[in-house]
This record gives sequence, structure tokens and C-alpha cells, in this order.
Amino acid sequence: MLELSEYGKFLVALLVIVDPIGMVPMFILLSGGTARGVDRKRIARLASIAVAVVLVGAALIGESVLRLFGISLPSFKVAGAILIMLMAISMMQANPLKEKQTAEEAKEAEDKDSIAVVPLAVPLLAGPGAISTAIIFAASSQSARGSEAWAHYALIVACCLATALITWISLRAAIPMSRFLGKTGINVMVRLMGLLLAAVAVEIFVDGAHDLLQGLARGSR
Repeated sequence: MLELSEYGKFLVALLVIVDPIGMVPMFILLSGGTARGVDRKRIARLASIAVAVVLVGAALIGESVLRLFGISLPSFKVAGAILIMLMAISMMQANPLKEKQTAEEAKEAEDKDSIAVVPLAVPLLAGPGAISTAIIFAASSQSARGSEAWAHYALIVACCLATALITWISLRAAIPMSRFLGKTGINVMVRLMGLLLAAVAVEIFVDGAHDLLQGLARGSR
């Protein structure tokens, strides 16, 4: 079972990758055609529920999917770390959407009647980076058995649900938050979170590369 500090790191990583504060301008833009009040609240609620379902599902069944395709956890850690680093670089340039949504997806989103699940929840909030992070941290306690394994997955699920809850709060408060922070304030926060995310990506990469090298060393004996 991971140390409690590792679960705190997982929660911070998820919040930085999902980036509900940085998503406020896009949320306002995508929901601009809806009526004020009730519709925005409904969109925020549905998007947050979808984020919870995607992250919890990835944490619980992600490792099984990797085994099904014959992908080792160390290899997935290295690949996931590269993806997360690319997202961090985009965030430090105050352009996180470049790695989350293509121009074609953005154009298609403008024509959708409901944007809560697609594209808001997936891929803008719970995209490949968040899914990869959930799988990596959930699978990082392979030696845990019995009650330890249950406690590990319970804490992982709790972190996913906390991320969804904070996302819901941020989206519900999108209008006042946008007025208070402004475009510059949001960009500053996104850049700072990108720096934190880059550090998380380096740790995941080093951990995955270390496990890969150990496996190669054992195989060469």
C-alpha cells in the first residue's frame, strides 16, 4: 500500500491535470448558448458525474486492460509520463487545450445540444492524461493484499471523487470566478499548475524507467 503522502500527490496530480479552474473560460464559452442558472448548473453536475465515472472506472479496471493487451506497468508509466509532460508544457504556455482537444473536436462541440459529457467531461476534463494517472497510481501497489488492497483502492476512489467534487464546485462558480480572476489570473494559475504537473511527470517517468531497467537487468542474467 502506498504511503498517505502518495495519495496526496495523486489527488494534486489529478486536480492539476483535470484543471477545473483553467477550464472555466471554455465552460463559459461552451455553455454560452444555454439559459442562465439552471442549464449551467445541470451541465456542471452532469460533467462532474461523468468525470467521477471515468476516473473511478480507469482506476478500478485500468490495470486489467493493460494486462489484456500485454502492456507492462513500467512501460505504461513511461508513456503516461511523456503524455503528462506534454500537457504540463502546454499549461506552462497557458494553452492546455492544445493537448486535450483538436480544432475539429472544438468545431463539433459548437454544434452539440449537450456538451456536459462530450466534450466537456471527456476529453477536456477527464482526458488521456487524467485516465493514465488514475491507472498508474491505482496499479502502483501490486504487493498489497486483503484489507490493504481494499484500503488502497478506497483511497484511490476517494481521490477521484474529491476531484469530481472540486470540479463541480469550480464549474458552478464559473461566472463569479471568471470575473474575479480575469483572463490573466486564470493564465497565471494554469502556468503554476503546469509547473507542478511537470514535476509529477518527471517522478512517474523516473519510477517507470527504473522498473524497466531492473526488469532488463533481471532478464539478462
